[in-house]
Amino acid sequence: MLASCAVVALGVILCIIDPYLSNNSDYMLKKRISAIVLLVVGILLGTFVHYSELPGNGFISKFPFKLGLDLSGGTHLVYQADTSKIPASDVVGAMESLKMVIESRINAFGVAEPIIQTEKGTVGGVQIQKLIVELPGVTDVNKAVDLIGKTPVLEFKTEKAVSPAAAAANANASTTDAYAVEYETSPLTGRFLESARVEFDPNTRQPLVSLVFNEEGKKLFGQLTTANIGKTIAIFLDGRAISTPVVQTAITDGKAVISGRFTPTEARDLARDLKYGALPVPIELIGTQSIGASLGVDALHASVAAGIWGLIIISIFLLFWYRLPGILAIISLGLYTVITLTLFKLFGIVLTSAGLAGFIISIGMAVDGNILIFERMKEELARGLSVEDAIKEGFARAWLSIRDSNTSSIITGLILFFTATSPLIKGFALVFILGVVVSMFTAITVSRTLLIALGVKKYEGVAKFLFGNGLRN
Repeated sequence: MLASCAVVALGVILCIIDPYLSNNSDYMLKKRISAIVLLVVGILLGTFVHYSELPGNGFISKFPFKLGLDLSGGTHLVYQADTSKIPASDVVGAMESLKMVIESRINAFGVAEPIIQTEKGTVGGVQIQKLIVELPGVTDVNKAVDLIGKTPVLEFKTEKAVSPAAAAANANASTTDAYAVEYETSPLTGRFLESARVEFDPNTRQPLVSLVFNEEGKKLFGQLTTANIGKTIAIFLDGRAISTPVVQTAITDGKAVISGRFTPTEARDLARDLKYGALPVPIELIGTQSIGASLGVDALHASVAAGIWGLIIISIFLLFWYRLPGILAIISLGLYTVITLTLFKLFGIVLTSAGLAGFIISIGMAVDGNILIFERMKEELARGLSVEDAIKEGFARAWLSIRDSNTSSIITGLILFFTATSPLIKGFALVFILGVVVSMFTAITVSRTLLIALGVKKYEGVAKFLFGNGLRN
Protein backbone atom coordinates (compact mmCIF):
# COMPACT_ATOMS: atom_id res chain seq x y z
CA MET A 1 0.00 0.00 0.00
CA LEU A 2 2.79 2.45 0.95
CA ALA A 3 4.71 1.79 -2.24
CA SER A 4 1.52 2.17 -4.35
CA CYS A 5 0.87 5.57 -2.77
CA ALA A 6 4.50 6.43 -3.49
CA VAL A 7 4.02 5.78 -7.22
CA VAL A 8 0.94 8.03 -7.27
CA ALA A 9 2.69 10.76 -5.26
CA LEU A 10 5.67 10.69 -7.59
CA GLY A 11 3.38 11.08 -10.59
CA VAL A 12 1.62 14.08 -9.06
CA ILE A 13 4.94 15.73 -8.21
CA LEU A 14 6.20 15.25 -11.76
CA CYS A 15 3.09 16.98 -13.13
CA ILE A 16 3.52 19.97 -10.78
CA ILE A 17 7.19 20.58 -11.51
CA ASP A 18 7.10 19.62 -15.19
CA PRO A 19 8.03 23.18 -16.39
CA TYR A 20 11.26 22.94 -14.43
CA LEU A 21 12.37 19.54 -15.71
CA SER A 22 15.55 18.82 -17.65
CA ASN A 23 15.34 18.08 -21.34
CA ASN A 24 18.03 15.37 -21.27
CA SER A 25 15.47 12.80 -22.37
CA ASP A 26 17.65 9.67 -22.71
CA TYR A 27 19.33 10.07 -19.34
CA MET A 28 16.07 10.97 -17.61
CA LEU A 29 14.28 8.05 -19.23
CA LYS A 30 16.82 5.59 -17.81
CA LYS A 31 16.61 7.12 -14.35
CA ARG A 32 12.82 7.14 -14.34
CA ILE A 33 12.68 3.54 -15.49
CA SER A 34 15.07 2.68 -12.64
CA ALA A 35 12.87 4.59 -10.18
CA ILE A 36 9.75 2.78 -11.37
CA VAL A 37 11.53 -0.60 -11.11
CA LEU A 38 12.56 0.20 -7.51
CA LEU A 39 9.00 1.16 -6.60
CA VAL A 40 7.55 -1.95 -8.25
CA VAL A 41 10.07 -4.12 -6.41
CA GLY A 42 9.01 -2.38 -3.20
CA ILE A 43 5.36 -3.16 -3.92
CA LEU A 44 6.16 -6.83 -4.61
CA LEU A 45 8.29 -7.19 -1.48
CA GLY A 46 5.66 -5.47 0.66
CA THR A 47 3.03 -7.85 -0.74
CA PHE A 48 5.27 -10.81 0.06
CA VAL A 49 5.87 -9.63 3.65
CA HIS A 50 2.13 -9.17 4.22
CA TYR A 51 0.76 -12.33 2.65
CA SER A 52 3.51 -14.62 3.98
CA GLU A 53 2.11 -13.96 7.46
CA LEU A 54 -1.33 -15.25 6.44
CA PRO A 55 -2.00 -19.00 6.44
CA GLY A 56 -3.26 -20.74 3.34
CA ASN A 57 -1.30 -18.71 0.79
CA GLY A 58 0.62 -21.61 -0.65
CA PHE A 59 4.36 -21.42 -0.98
CA ILE A 60 4.85 -17.93 0.52
CA SER A 61 3.14 -19.07 3.73
CA LYS A 62 6.31 -21.06 4.40
CA PHE A 63 8.16 -17.82 5.21
CA PRO A 64 6.60 -16.43 8.39
CA PHE A 65 8.59 -14.34 10.84
CA LYS A 66 10.49 -16.55 13.27
CA LEU A 67 10.11 -15.17 16.76
CA GLY A 68 12.38 -15.83 19.69
CA LEU A 69 11.42 -17.01 23.14
CA ASP A 70 10.87 -13.52 24.53
CA LEU A 71 8.36 -12.61 21.81
CA SER A 72 6.47 -15.85 21.26
CA GLY A 73 6.59 -17.26 24.79
CA GLY A 74 8.04 -20.64 25.59
CA THR A 75 10.26 -22.57 27.97
CA HIS A 76 13.83 -22.06 29.14
CA LEU A 77 15.59 -25.20 30.41
CA VAL A 78 19.01 -25.52 32.01
CA TYR A 79 20.76 -28.92 32.12
CA GLN A 80 23.99 -29.87 33.84
CA ALA A 81 26.19 -32.32 31.98
CA ASP A 82 28.23 -34.94 33.84
CA THR A 83 31.66 -34.87 32.17
CA SER A 84 33.56 -36.47 35.05
CA LYS A 85 34.11 -39.75 33.21
CA ILE A 86 35.60 -38.34 30.02
CA PRO A 87 39.07 -36.83 29.49
CA ALA A 88 39.37 -33.07 29.84
CA SER A 89 40.55 -32.83 26.24
CA ASP A 90 37.28 -34.39 25.04
CA VAL A 91 34.89 -32.18 27.06
CA VAL A 92 34.45 -29.53 24.37
CA GLY A 93 33.79 -32.12 21.67
CA ALA A 94 31.38 -34.04 23.90
CA MET A 95 29.40 -30.86 24.70
CA GLU A 96 29.17 -29.97 21.01
CA SER A 97 27.96 -33.50 20.28
CA LEU A 98 25.45 -33.16 23.10
CA LYS A 99 24.20 -29.90 21.62
CA MET A 100 23.76 -31.47 18.18
CA VAL A 101 21.99 -34.50 19.65
CA ILE A 102 19.46 -32.45 21.59
CA GLU A 103 18.87 -30.17 18.60
CA SER A 104 18.18 -33.09 16.26
CA ARG A 105 15.83 -34.64 18.80
CA ILE A 106 13.85 -31.41 19.27
CA ASN A 107 13.71 -30.80 15.52
CA ALA A 108 12.24 -34.25 15.06
CA PHE A 109 9.18 -33.08 16.99
CA GLY A 110 8.73 -29.94 14.90
CA VAL A 111 9.54 -27.25 17.44
CA ALA A 112 10.23 -24.06 15.52
CA GLU A 113 13.63 -22.43 15.94
CA PRO A 114 14.88 -23.89 19.24
CA ILE A 115 17.90 -22.10 20.70
CA ILE A 116 20.46 -24.51 22.15
CA GLN A 117 23.81 -23.47 23.54
CA THR A 118 26.50 -24.73 25.86
CA GLU A 119 27.84 -22.71 28.75
CA LYS A 120 30.50 -23.07 31.42
CA GLY A 121 29.68 -22.34 35.03
CA THR A 122 31.21 -22.56 38.46
CA VAL A 123 29.55 -23.99 41.59
CA GLY A 124 31.55 -24.05 44.81
CA GLY A 125 34.77 -23.46 42.93
CA VAL A 126 34.13 -26.46 40.67
CA GLN A 127 33.63 -25.87 36.95
CA ILE A 128 30.47 -27.39 35.49
CA GLN A 129 29.17 -27.74 31.95
CA LYS A 130 25.66 -26.49 31.21
CA LEU A 131 23.30 -26.98 28.31
CA ILE A 132 20.78 -24.16 27.77
CA VAL A 133 17.63 -25.04 25.80
CA GLU A 134 15.01 -22.48 24.74
CA LEU A 135 11.80 -23.75 23.12
CA PRO A 136 9.66 -20.97 21.58
CA GLY A 137 5.94 -21.71 21.60
CA VAL A 138 6.21 -24.49 24.22
CA THR A 139 4.89 -22.88 27.40
CA ASP A 140 4.21 -26.11 29.31
CA VAL A 141 7.40 -26.94 31.23
CA ASN A 142 6.46 -30.60 31.71
CA LYS A 143 5.78 -30.92 28.00
CA ALA A 144 9.14 -29.36 27.21
CA VAL A 145 10.97 -31.74 29.54
CA ASP A 146 9.11 -34.71 28.07
CA LEU A 147 9.92 -33.42 24.60
CA ILE A 148 13.64 -33.62 25.23
CA GLY A 149 13.23 -36.71 27.29
CA LYS A 150 16.00 -38.66 28.79
CA THR A 151 17.75 -39.64 25.63
CA PRO A 152 19.72 -42.78 26.46
CA VAL A 153 23.41 -42.84 27.18
CA LEU A 154 24.75 -45.66 25.01
CA GLU A 155 28.09 -47.23 25.95
CA PHE A 156 30.09 -50.21 24.68
CA LYS A 157 32.19 -51.83 27.42
CA THR A 158 34.82 -54.54 27.24
CA GLU A 159 35.73 -57.30 29.70
CA LYS A 160 37.95 -56.05 32.48
CA ALA A 161 41.00 -58.02 33.54
CA VAL A 162 40.32 -59.55 36.98
CA SER A 163 42.22 -61.60 39.52
CA PRO A 164 42.11 -65.45 39.36
CA ALA A 165 39.89 -65.50 42.46
CA ALA A 166 37.42 -63.12 40.91
CA ALA A 167 37.51 -65.08 37.68
CA ALA A 168 36.71 -68.32 39.57
CA ALA A 169 33.83 -66.62 41.32
CA ASN A 170 32.50 -65.33 38.04
CA ALA A 171 32.79 -68.78 36.50
CA ASN A 172 30.29 -70.07 39.08
CA ALA A 173 27.83 -67.20 38.41
CA SER A 174 24.85 -67.49 36.13
CA THR A 175 25.72 -66.91 32.48
CA THR A 176 22.59 -64.81 32.12
CA ASP A 177 23.77 -62.34 34.71
CA ALA A 178 25.14 -59.36 32.83
CA TYR A 179 27.23 -58.36 35.81
CA ALA A 180 28.90 -61.75 36.25
CA VAL A 181 31.79 -60.28 34.30
CA GLU A 182 33.36 -56.94 35.18
CA TYR A 183 33.48 -54.39 32.39
CA GLU A 184 35.48 -51.27 31.69
CA THR A 185 34.54 -48.29 29.60
CA SER A 186 35.69 -48.14 25.98
CA PRO A 187 36.04 -45.06 23.74
CA LEU A 188 32.98 -46.17 21.72
CA THR A 189 29.77 -44.40 22.80
CA GLY A 190 26.51 -43.23 21.28
CA ARG A 191 28.17 -40.06 19.99
CA PHE A 192 29.53 -42.12 17.08
CA LEU A 193 26.13 -43.52 16.14
CA GLU A 194 24.89 -42.69 12.64
CA SER A 195 21.54 -44.49 12.52
CA ALA A 196 19.35 -47.00 14.35
CA ARG A 197 16.37 -49.00 13.08
CA VAL A 198 14.15 -51.90 14.12
CA GLU A 199 14.67 -55.29 12.53
CA PHE A 200 13.39 -58.79 13.30
CA ASP A 201 15.42 -61.92 13.90
CA PRO A 202 14.70 -64.23 10.93
CA ASN A 203 14.67 -67.29 13.20
CA THR A 204 12.94 -66.15 16.38
CA ARG A 205 11.04 -63.16 14.91
CA GLN A 206 12.09 -61.20 17.96
CA PRO A 207 12.61 -57.45 17.43
CA LEU A 208 16.19 -56.20 17.25
CA VAL A 209 17.72 -52.76 17.04
CA SER A 210 20.30 -52.49 14.28
CA LEU A 211 23.04 -49.85 14.69
CA VAL A 212 25.26 -48.21 12.09
CA PHE A 213 28.28 -46.15 13.18
CA ASN A 214 29.87 -43.21 11.42
CA GLU A 215 33.38 -43.45 9.98
CA GLU A 216 35.12 -42.76 13.29
CA GLY A 217 32.80 -45.13 15.15
CA LYS A 218 33.36 -47.76 12.46
CA LYS A 219 37.11 -47.70 13.13
CA LEU A 220 36.64 -47.84 16.91
CA PHE A 221 34.18 -50.75 16.68
CA GLY A 222 36.55 -52.61 14.37
CA GLN A 223 39.40 -52.15 16.84
CA LEU A 224 37.24 -53.29 19.78
CA THR A 225 36.00 -56.42 18.07
CA THR A 226 39.47 -57.28 16.78
CA ALA A 227 40.98 -57.03 20.25
CA ASN A 228 38.17 -58.92 22.00
CA ILE A 229 37.53 -62.03 19.88
CA GLY A 230 36.09 -64.75 22.15
CA LYS A 231 35.12 -62.15 24.76
CA THR A 232 31.96 -60.19 25.37
CA ILE A 233 31.39 -56.56 24.45
CA ALA A 234 28.55 -55.40 26.65
CA ILE A 235 26.12 -52.78 25.39
CA PHE A 236 25.03 -50.51 28.25
CA LEU A 237 22.06 -48.19 28.10
CA ASP A 238 21.83 -45.64 30.91
CA GLY A 239 24.26 -47.72 32.98
CA ARG A 240 22.32 -50.97 32.49
CA ALA A 241 23.61 -53.84 30.39
CA ILE A 242 20.98 -54.68 27.79
CA SER A 243 23.02 -56.98 25.59
CA THR A 244 26.25 -58.92 26.14
CA PRO A 245 27.18 -60.57 22.84
CA VAL A 246 30.35 -62.65 22.47
CA VAL A 247 32.60 -61.48 19.65
CA GLN A 248 33.10 -64.36 17.18
CA THR A 249 35.04 -62.41 14.57
CA ALA A 250 36.24 -58.88 13.90
CA ILE A 251 33.45 -56.59 12.65
CA THR A 252 34.80 -53.88 10.39
CA ASP A 253 31.66 -52.74 8.57
CA GLY A 254 30.54 -50.50 11.43
CA LYS A 255 27.31 -52.40 12.17
CA ALA A 256 26.05 -53.84 15.45
CA VAL A 257 22.84 -55.33 16.80
CA ILE A 258 21.15 -54.80 20.16
CA SER A 259 19.15 -57.86 21.10
CA GLY A 260 17.03 -58.39 24.15
CA ARG A 261 13.56 -59.18 25.28
CA PHE A 262 12.02 -56.17 23.58
CA THR A 263 8.43 -55.78 22.60
CA PRO A 264 7.99 -54.24 19.14
CA THR A 265 6.97 -50.96 20.80
CA GLU A 266 10.01 -50.95 23.11
CA ALA A 267 12.33 -51.69 20.19
CA ARG A 268 10.74 -48.91 18.12
CA ASP A 269 11.04 -46.39 20.97
CA LEU A 270 14.65 -47.38 21.62
CA ALA A 271 15.53 -47.07 17.92
CA ARG A 272 13.85 -43.66 17.80
CA ASP A 273 15.71 -42.41 20.86
CA LEU A 274 19.03 -43.67 19.56
CA LYS A 275 18.37 -42.36 16.08
CA TYR A 276 17.80 -38.87 17.37
CA GLY A 277 20.85 -39.17 19.46
CA ALA A 278 22.24 -41.19 22.25
CA LEU A 279 23.76 -38.67 24.61
CA PRO A 280 27.56 -38.67 24.79
CA VAL A 281 27.31 -37.57 28.44
CA PRO A 282 24.51 -37.81 31.03
CA ILE A 283 22.50 -34.65 31.73
CA GLU A 284 20.40 -33.51 34.67
CA LEU A 285 17.72 -30.83 34.64
CA ILE A 286 18.70 -28.13 37.17
CA GLY A 287 16.52 -25.17 36.22
CA THR A 288 13.36 -24.23 34.34
CA GLN A 289 11.62 -20.99 33.40
CA SER A 290 8.36 -20.55 31.56
CA ILE A 291 7.55 -17.37 29.61
CA GLY A 292 3.84 -17.03 29.01
CA ALA A 293 2.53 -16.47 25.51
CA SER A 294 0.69 -13.35 26.65
CA LEU A 295 3.95 -11.80 27.88
CA GLY A 296 5.59 -12.58 24.55
CA VAL A 297 2.67 -11.07 22.62
CA ASP A 298 2.79 -7.92 24.77
CA ALA A 299 6.53 -7.56 24.10
CA LEU A 300 5.99 -8.05 20.38
CA HIS A 301 3.17 -5.51 20.23
CA ALA A 302 5.24 -2.99 22.19
CA SER A 303 8.19 -3.46 19.81
CA VAL A 304 6.02 -3.11 16.70
CA ALA A 305 4.28 -0.05 18.14
CA ALA A 306 7.66 1.54 18.91
CA GLY A 307 8.79 0.91 15.35
CA ILE A 308 5.61 2.35 13.82
CA TRP A 309 5.64 5.47 15.98
CA GLY A 310 9.31 5.94 15.24
CA LEU A 311 8.64 5.78 11.49
CA ILE A 312 5.70 8.20 11.79
CA ILE A 313 7.65 10.80 13.79
CA ILE A 314 10.67 10.54 11.50
CA SER A 315 8.43 10.85 8.44
CA ILE A 316 6.78 14.02 9.84
CA PHE A 317 10.20 15.56 10.49
CA LEU A 318 11.48 14.68 7.00
CA LEU A 319 8.33 16.00 5.35
CA PHE A 320 8.34 19.26 7.30
CA TRP A 321 12.04 20.05 7.17
CA TYR A 322 13.08 18.74 3.75
CA ARG A 323 9.81 18.91 1.79
CA LEU A 324 10.19 17.14 -1.57
CA PRO A 325 13.50 15.37 -0.71
CA GLY A 326 11.82 14.42 2.57
CA ILE A 327 8.96 12.75 0.68
CA LEU A 328 11.45 10.75 -1.37
CA ALA A 329 13.36 9.88 1.82
CA ILE A 330 10.12 8.52 3.30
CA ILE A 331 9.64 6.38 0.18
CA SER A 332 13.25 5.21 0.48
CA LEU A 333 12.65 4.43 4.15
CA GLY A 334 9.60 2.37 3.20
CA LEU A 335 11.68 0.41 0.68
CA TYR A 336 14.36 -0.08 3.33
CA THR A 337 11.76 -1.50 5.70
CA VAL A 338 10.26 -4.02 3.25
CA ILE A 339 13.69 -5.11 1.97
CA THR A 340 14.95 -5.73 5.51
CA LEU A 341 11.80 -7.58 6.58
CA THR A 342 12.02 -9.73 3.45
CA LEU A 343 15.60 -10.68 4.27
CA PHE A 344 14.50 -11.62 7.82
CA LYS A 345 12.00 -14.03 6.30
CA LEU A 346 14.17 -15.48 3.53
CA PHE A 347 17.21 -16.11 5.75
CA GLY A 348 15.14 -17.39 8.68
CA ILE A 349 16.51 -14.84 11.16
CA VAL A 350 15.02 -15.36 14.61
CA LEU A 351 13.63 -12.06 15.86
CA THR A 352 13.94 -11.24 19.54
CA SER A 353 13.22 -8.04 21.41
CA ALA A 354 16.94 -7.24 21.20
CA GLY A 355 16.90 -7.91 17.47
CA LEU A 356 13.94 -5.60 16.97
CA ALA A 357 15.84 -2.93 18.91
CA GLY A 358 18.72 -3.38 16.46
CA PHE A 359 16.29 -3.01 13.57
CA ILE A 360 14.84 0.23 14.97
CA ILE A 361 18.35 1.62 15.53
CA SER A 362 19.28 0.77 11.92
CA ILE A 363 16.23 2.81 10.79
CA GLY A 364 17.93 5.77 12.43
CA MET A 365 21.10 4.98 10.45
CA ALA A 366 19.06 4.98 7.23
CA VAL A 367 17.56 8.38 8.07
CA ASP A 368 20.98 9.72 9.04
CA GLY A 369 22.34 8.93 5.58
CA ASN A 370 19.51 10.82 3.89
CA ILE A 371 19.95 13.85 6.16
CA LEU A 372 23.68 14.05 5.35
CA ILE A 373 22.91 13.96 1.65
CA PHE A 374 20.15 16.57 1.83
CA GLU A 375 22.23 18.97 3.91
CA ARG A 376 25.14 18.70 1.48
CA MET A 377 22.73 19.24 -1.40
CA LYS A 378 21.33 22.42 0.19
CA GLU A 379 24.86 23.74 0.66
CA GLU A 380 25.40 23.32 -3.07
CA LEU A 381 22.09 25.03 -3.87
CA ALA A 382 23.15 27.96 -1.68
CA ARG A 383 26.32 28.23 -3.78
CA GLY A 384 24.18 28.80 -6.85
CA LEU A 385 24.33 25.36 -8.50
CA SER A 386 21.35 24.00 -10.43
CA VAL A 387 19.16 21.42 -8.72
CA GLU A 388 20.50 18.63 -10.89
CA ASP A 389 24.14 19.54 -10.20
CA ALA A 390 23.43 20.12 -6.50
CA ILE A 391 21.95 16.61 -6.18
CA LYS A 392 24.97 14.98 -7.83
CA GLU A 393 27.48 17.04 -5.86
CA GLY A 394 25.59 16.56 -2.59
CA PHE A 395 25.63 12.79 -2.97
CA ALA A 396 29.29 12.77 -3.95
CA ARG A 397 30.33 14.87 -0.93
CA ALA A 398 28.14 12.94 1.53
CA TRP A 399 29.26 9.50 0.36
CA LEU A 400 32.57 9.48 2.26
CA SER A 401 30.90 10.37 5.56
CA ILE A 402 28.16 7.77 5.03
CA ARG A 403 30.71 5.12 4.04
CA ASP A 404 32.95 5.69 7.05
CA SER A 405 30.15 5.94 9.64
CA ASN A 406 28.37 2.83 8.38
CA THR A 407 31.59 0.85 8.04
CA SER A 408 32.51 1.61 11.64
CA SER A 409 29.01 0.51 12.71
CA ILE A 410 29.33 -2.75 10.77
CA ILE A 411 32.76 -3.46 12.31
CA THR A 412 31.34 -2.85 15.78
CA GLY A 413 28.43 -5.17 15.01
CA LEU A 414 30.76 -7.92 13.78
CA ILE A 415 32.88 -7.70 16.93
CA LEU A 416 29.74 -7.90 19.03
CA PHE A 417 28.43 -10.89 17.05
CA PHE A 418 31.60 -12.98 17.24
CA THR A 419 32.47 -12.20 20.87
CA ALA A 420 29.03 -12.32 22.49
CA THR A 421 28.02 -15.46 24.36
CA SER A 422 24.33 -14.62 24.69
CA PRO A 423 22.05 -15.43 21.72
CA LEU A 424 20.11 -12.22 22.42
CA ILE A 425 23.24 -10.13 21.90
CA LYS A 426 24.15 -12.12 18.79
CA GLY A 427 20.63 -11.56 17.45
CA PHE A 428 20.90 -7.84 18.07
CA ALA A 429 24.26 -7.67 16.30
CA LEU A 430 23.07 -9.70 13.29
CA VAL A 431 19.92 -7.64 12.75
CA PHE A 432 21.85 -4.40 13.26
CA ILE A 433 24.52 -5.34 10.69
CA LEU A 434 21.92 -6.37 8.13
CA GLY A 435 19.96 -3.17 8.73
CA VAL A 436 23.03 -0.96 8.30
CA VAL A 437 24.00 -2.66 5.03
CA VAL A 438 20.49 -2.24 3.60
CA SER A 439 20.33 1.37 4.84
CA MET A 440 23.50 2.19 2.89
CA PHE A 441 21.91 0.78 -0.24
CA THR A 442 18.65 2.68 0.14
CA ALA A 443 20.31 5.99 1.09
CA ILE A 444 22.86 5.98 -1.72
CA THR A 445 20.97 4.14 -4.45
CA VAL A 446 17.25 4.53 -3.88
CA SER A 447 17.15 8.15 -2.64
CA ARG A 448 19.62 9.25 -5.33
CA THR A 449 17.72 7.49 -8.12
CA LEU A 450 14.38 8.97 -7.06
CA LEU A 451 15.79 12.51 -6.78
CA ILE A 452 17.53 12.39 -10.14
CA ALA A 453 14.47 10.78 -11.74
CA LEU A 454 12.51 13.96 -10.98
CA GLY A 455 14.77 15.75 -13.45
CA VAL A 456 14.42 19.15 -11.79
CA LYS A 457 16.88 21.63 -13.32
CA LYS A 458 15.82 25.17 -12.38
CA TYR A 459 15.94 26.27 -8.75
CA GLU A 460 13.06 28.75 -8.92
CA GLY A 461 9.29 29.00 -8.47
CA VAL A 462 7.62 25.83 -7.24
CA ALA A 463 10.89 23.91 -7.42
CA LYS A 464 12.53 26.41 -5.06
CA PHE A 465 9.74 25.90 -2.53
CA LEU A 466 9.84 22.11 -2.84
CA PHE A 467 13.59 22.03 -2.29
CA GLY A 468 13.44 24.62 0.50
CA ASN A 469 14.44 24.01 4.08
CA GLY A 470 11.95 24.07 6.94
CA LEU A 471 10.33 27.46 7.25
CA ARG A 472 12.61 28.93 4.61
CA ASN A 473 12.68 28.65 0.83
